[in-house]
Amino acid sequence: MRIVFGFAAILVAAGCALAQKPGQVDWTITLEPATAAPGATVQAKLAARLQPGWHLYSATTPAAIPLSAAPSGVLEDARLFQAPPHRALDPNFNAETETYEGQAVFYVQARVRPDVPAGLMPARLSLRYQTCNDKLCVPGRAVLEAALTVDPAARAAAPAVPPGYTEARGPAPASAAPAAPAPSAAGNQGLGAFLLVAFGFGLAAIFTPCVFPMIPITMSFFLNRPSGTRRESVFQAIVFCLGIVVLFSGLGLAATAILGPFGVVQLGSNPWVNGFIALVFLVFALSLLGAFEITIPSSVLTRLDRASQGGGIAGTLLMGLTFSLTSFACVGPFVGTLLAASVGGGGIRPLAGMASFATGLALPFFLLALFPSYLKRLPRSGGWMARVKVVMGFIILAAMLKYLASVDQVLQWNLLTRERFLAAWVVLFAMPGLYLLGFLPLEGVKPGERLGLGRLFTAMAFLVFAVSLLPGMFGARLGELDAYVPLASGGATSGTASAQPALPWMKNQYREALDRARAEHKLVFVNFTGYACTNCHWMKANMFTRPEIAAALADFVRVELYTDGTDAASQANQELEQSRFATVAIPYYAILDPDEKVIASFPGLTKDPQEYLAFLNKGRAGAAPGGAGAPSAPAEAAAPAASPLAGAGLTSLDGAPFDPALSGKPALVNFWATWCVPCIQEIPGFNQLHARYGPRGVALLGVSMDEEGAAVVKPFLVKHPIRYPVALGSEKLTERFQLNQLPVTLVFDRTGRQVARFEGYTPESTLEEALRKAL
Repeated sequence: MRIVFGFAAILVAAGCALAQKPGQVDWTITLEPATAAPGATVQAKLAARLQPGWHLYSATTPAAIPLSAAPSGVLEDARLFQAPPHRALDPNFNAETETYEGQAVFYVQARVRPDVPAGLMPARLSLRYQTCNDKLCVPGRAVLEAALTVDPAARAAAPAVPPGYTEARGPAPASAAPAAPAPSAAGNQGLGAFLLVAFGFGLAAIFTPCVFPMIPITMSFFLNRPSGTRRESVFQAIVFCLGIVVLFSGLGLAATAILGPFGVVQLGSNPWVNGFIALVFLVFALSLLGAFEITIPSSVLTRLDRASQGGGIAGTLLMGLTFSLTSFACVGPFVGTLLAASVGGGGIRPLAGMASFATGLALPFFLLALFPSYLKRLPRSGGWMARVKVVMGFIILAAMLKYLASVDQVLQWNLLTRERFLAAWVVLFAMPGLYLLGFLPLEGVKPGERLGLGRLFTAMAFLVFAVSLLPGMFGARLGELDAYVPLASGGATSGTASAQPALPWMKNQYREALDRARAEHKLVFVNFTGYACTNCHWMKANMFTRPEIAAALADFVRVELYTDGTDAASQANQELEQSRFATVAIPYYAILDPDEKVIASFPGLTKDPQEYLAFLNKGRAGAAPGGAGAPSAPAEAAAPAASPLAGAGLTSLDGAPFDPALSGKPALVNFWATWCVPCIQEIPGFNQLHARYGPRGVALLGVSMDEEGAAVVKPFLVKHPIRYPVALGSEKLTERFQLNQLPVTLVFDRTGRQVARFEGYTPESTLEEALRKAL
């Protein structure tokens, strides 16, 4: 009997036990040794032959579906070994991918189960993998089987893996850059613009009373060193500037380390954070107005100054540090403002912002070291510096009110109302104008001193700005300033005195809004917003009040869900936004039907009314029959056919049954997956089609065919925003539409009849032509 078993095993193993059906990759398996005892280790050689133009992803690829081998039958505890793959940056995944082309060989070492009886037994490996070409991606599965003779008397040496192979311990961490955060209160400003502002702050800080007088003193030290050449002086100036950059960059790095990137939205509205910033600004403002002087302990400065006198690079760096500390009383307000703004943006902003600020502050020292003759052309210190100091004090007091207003709004005290806030700003911005004109007897302006044109025009600018704030106290819009000013008690401002009353909103009443929408046959407009969110304030004051936007909003049941408060409602709203839309960023807008099906969503701030109106019109086009927002239905849609995806087992990202509502509408349905490169390439085109044809009643749906479901789709959508509805697919869909490869895009007409099918990457123009025919 043993001879029979051995002969059968040799036949099966020598012939490569199981040949796979031809496709993108053909697999064969060879097992050695062919005879093994229970508990022994055997090795399977897996040979993959790929069709031309296709590539296979490795077992350690940081993107796509990595190759894996699961043992079954008589095998357990499998370990996969692979040769070095080809590594390249894939811009679609924004990560390095590892692939094989042509032919590839893998080895799997597995243990024979100790309880296996003697005899001829099947040794199986279940493979999961992914292959792609330039247009298609195919998720693959294969079961490779070889016959193994289990003989307790067998004594074979453990097989060895060939040189050059390494064990694959799962996908390596992705080397992609972190995903950009979703639009938030502080995140809409580009990094480049933020760094430019920070650099400008650094240049402006030069003209403060603590810094400007130090320029000739510091530069004369470099240029008059007894034994130094001009080149050496310039080098020392560069090192001095590096000392300034290092100190302020260290502040930004400390802010990043302490506050971190987590809780960006909550941090920007945290009452403790805003209260602390307001307190710091108050201290700086009082100091600049002459109440007291902020100084670094003299013992610290003396020690640093002595150390800097030692010469060399270290001494010059210490001199830069000493200079930075002595000037901090005037530079502090700039630093505080930048840190407060950069923390809300998360990521590297605090570090990059401080480095950019310090570069602007240090740049004049470097340039003057190159061209020392310009020192004589600098304006001399005098009364103008004291005037700058006083004016800065008033401006910083005005900035402090912004942070106090955030505290007041989040804690719902309602003490610092729009009217009181603007009244305070009118006074605080009028004071510098009156001071510069000589009406306030503060330091820097002597009685009877001649009024120069520069001081006159500066005073006029402050007074004009202060007067321009007055209409805002009576409900008028203030344009860009509305982002920083508390909203009126009605929730929005009016454009003119004769404007229509602001639309009423429900507040933190999500379930009640759904019930009301069901009773009124309307859709629900959900506004995820914040008490201290500047972009939310801007949208309410400047977008929602536009006549065409207000008219569109009137067709919905409107509800505001605040997510940045300290109460239970804010926590619940935050959890709702995160579970349904995979984000906690604000503002965020969504249109839902009474059954909570998402019709459309819109993230962040926009200043394009047409873009926002298209989003609202899409929701109105999907309004419930008989609702006030429902458009006139075409005659052929009066009795629409059943949805082409009815009964397909679609689910939403939170696991609830998903009704795509395709009945009676032209529809474009895209089947995709997070690991599919051509699918990712198509997303921008689908977003464009959705923006153009959604308002015309065309339904666009993305169906993810990822086996892992929402666990991989939600984080993917953060990196690759999709502005049309997304659902999770099922095996029924795979069978119904033969989805053996992705992407696949189907076009349906109003009757539910499929009029086009596209496999692989399809240009936007081709899809648009098919859509037009379906209209």
